[in-house]
Amino acid sequence: MSILPEGEQLRRAIKWISDQRSENPKAMLPALIGEACLKFDLSPKDSDLLANFYAEQKKEKKN
Repeated sequence: MSILPEGEQLRRAIKWISDQRSENPKAMLPALIGEACLKFDLSPKDSDLLANFYAEQKKEKKN
């Protein structure tokens, strides 16, 4: 059991991915998501939420 509040690891993963993309804009998002899932020990459900978060962001940028 983690001492972090629920969802904190997911927020940290999003921040980490954002930082990585700032440092290396050519970094592949799927690879970053996979690495973040391992680094922050995300559950499969959190992994899906993370992928959906970035998919929604991509849709919003197109509109």
